[in-house]
Amino acid sequence: MIYGYLPGTKADYGKGAQTAVSFTGGYIAGILCAIVSHPADVMVSKLNATRQPGEAFGAATGRIYKDIGFRGLWNGLPVRIVMIGTLTGLQWMIYDYFKIFMGFVLLLLTSIARN
Repeated sequence: MIYGYLPGTKADYGKGAQTAVSFTGGYIAGILCAIVSHPADVMVSKLNATRQPGEAFGAATGRIYKDIGFRGLWNGLPVRIVMIGTLTGLQWMIYDYFKIFMGFVLLLLTSIARN
């Protein structure tokens, strides 16, 4: 998908550029994951920290939401984006580099070319 926004085709780029594209794709995926999961993670953290003994889940969730509000669910999102985006980008980059290093990409291309 990212290559659609770049001039040329994937084959026009070297290993380093392809690895950078993998990191970028992973970083974008990490941003989306951070945005989707952050409010629930904040609520779970608040539940674990402030839930009172014998308090029902719904009551505790309502109390916490009343205290922090909708905006409070998003506190710390920029830090989470940097953390999760970087970790996911690095994971994708390492995975792609490993495939290139082991020659898996070449094996796949050779197999496709034979068919």
